[in-house]
Amino acid sequence: MKKIFSNLTFQVILAILLGIEVGAYFPSFAPTAQTISKTFINMISMLIAPIIFFTIVLGIAKMGDMKKVGRVGGKALLYFEIMTTLALFIGLLVANVLKPGKGVTPVHEKIKDVVPLATDSINWLEFVTHIVPHNIVESFAKGDILQILFFAILFGFGMSKMGESGASVLHGFEKISQVLFNMMKFVMKLAPIGAFGGMAFTVGNYGLHTLLPMAKIMFTVYLTCILFIFVILNLVCYRYKFSLWAYLKFIRQEILVVLGTSSSESALPSMMQKMEKFGCSKSVVGLVIPTGYSFNLDGTSIYLSAALIFLTQVFNIELSIWQQLTAMGILMVTSKGAAGVTGSGFIVLSTTLVSLKIMPIENVAILLGVDRFMSEARSITNLIGNGIATIVIAKSENEFDEQKYQQVLTHSAAEDTE
Repeated sequence: MKKIFSNLTFQVILAILLGIEVGAYFPSFAPTAQTISKTFINMISMLIAPIIFFTIVLGIAKMGDMKKVGRVGGKALLYFEIMTTLALFIGLLVANVLKPGKGVTPVHEKIKDVVPLATDSINWLEFVTHIVPHNIVESFAKGDILQILFFAILFGFGMSKMGESGASVLHGFEKISQVLFNMMKFVMKLAPIGAFGGMAFTVGNYGLHTLLPMAKIMFTVYLTCILFIFVILNLVCYRYKFSLWAYLKFIRQEILVVLGTSSSESALPSMMQKMEKFGCSKSVVGLVIPTGYSFNLDGTSIYLSAALIFLTQVFNIELSIWQQLTAMGILMVTSKGAAGVTGSGFIVLSTTLVSLKIMPIENVAILLGVDRFMSEARSITNLIGNGIATIVIAKSENEFDEQKYQQVLTHSAAEDTE
């Protein structure tokens, strides 16, 4: 019994359930719960930039071959584009079949929350040029992942050219990296508190009653994410000869933390460590996970296509198949440009609506009440998809340690027999 209560997975599940109860019966606790959740996420966020920097630098310095770095990056971006496009079209298909918007009465109670976004359109070309930082200290201060990634790649390349004279620097970086991961292990012990706060705030602030009128769009998004994980991603796992179930079981703590906090960012540092333990090389993990955090948003892609079709159904706007395909084409671009932008879901939807000229921008407001409840599905799908992408790229580059993977399977089998 003592072993069960000391298990982090059990603690997080218990905290989530307790958070739901507290949020439902004591909604006035929501502001305090939000503070608790934000504090935990801030503790994670303060470690993300340095962990990514040191992981990438160490990986590239040990790899030494910049052609290989470019090849890994190219493969990753191609994989991301294929999977996010699949996610968009699966969301489109399921939404057309289930018709979640039929019978929903539009209520514009929070139009003022959406209107400012209409002028906040995304310039994706500017986003690409933004990757190159003009001040790396500012990039670290703001936690700009892609700028840190760019600088770390150049830094790792510079260190790899030092040869033996750079060994002492490399050794020092390895020690600092160990310190950071030890800090992360301590912070993760507080995950139940963060999960409790996040769930109590969500339920207390929005109320379970807000779910009923919008249950169908929520069901559509969750169902599509489940289908994407257990059909599409499972086929990918089968193709690359590793078990989806073993992988999901291995990252169950990260999944629960994301469920509680509604933020994939909260599990980013621990996912990098877990992927190394699963068998992926440090260099591949360092390149794929941070890049995927911005470009491989499978769950967000599903949400965007389903939400767009939902809005057209609510407001009785008939879209031809060509208009829907055009919308998916726009989303393929704007969803990448919105990576890392706060409230990106609404900004992307707004940008797409403006581009298609099919309805007023204010119509997005109907989703505000339940968006938070769908963010768990988006974030968990993003998390799972990024981990699988890392394994796929590692295997394609022969950078996957089968012995470590077999140890994971053995440990998982031992847990099942206990």
